[in-house]
Amino acid sequence: MQKPSAFLFDLNGTMIDDMQYHIRAWHDILNSLGANISMERMKEECYGKNEELLDRMFPGRFSDKEKSRMSMEKETAYQNVFRPHLKLINGLNELMERASKKGISMAIGSAAIMYNIDFVLDGLNIRNYFDAIVTADDVTRSKPDPETWLKCANAVGLSAGDCLVFEDSPKGAESALNAGMKCVIVTSLHGEEEFDNYKNVIRFISDFSEIFIADFLNPA
Repeated sequence: MQKPSAFLFDLNGTMIDDMQYHIRAWHDILNSLGANISMERMKEECYGKNEELLDRMFPGRFSDKEKSRMSMEKETAYQNVFRPHLKLINGLNELMERASKKGISMAIGSAAIMYNIDFVLDGLNIRNYFDAIVTADDVTRSKPDPETWLKCANAVGLSAGDCLVFEDSPKGAESALNAGMKCVIVTSLHGEEEFDNYKNVIRFISDFSEIFIADFLNPA
């Protein structure tokens, strides 16, 4: 693809390697409610808004107020356990510094609530890099619907073709595909074979290495 004008980042599993902590937190909560769900099934279900996840597992069982309460309980449990491990995936800080100097816009598009996004941005002091943030509360339809990424592109004033998405999950790659955007996958949780159906995926990386940075940004 041509050199992108914007980098759009998913948060969990893409910027920070924390998806196993989310999966475990949900696994504990859902099984305490009688779901009898395996860790592997939990991995598959751990996408979209918290309320959507609860509706998938327990259709019609909980009120909006109950789902909101359980969502906060889960996020608080996740943050308490993950806080000592909070750090960017290797090489990401260097990528953002280089992108900022080159005038490349950056945005976050996540199914997380702002409570969790604040946890990361303020905990790592990286809020200044981002021109826009699209959260679970900003969209009607979660990934794999394209709404998240299209809103990110609109917020930075660019077309879909000018944006490169960084994701870690098949649902995220599908969302980028539906938005008409190329995608780079960070293999923090999912293997390359899980993305065979997504022709918009142009690369797989284990982290944001200097070699990768040089591929997308001209040398200073």
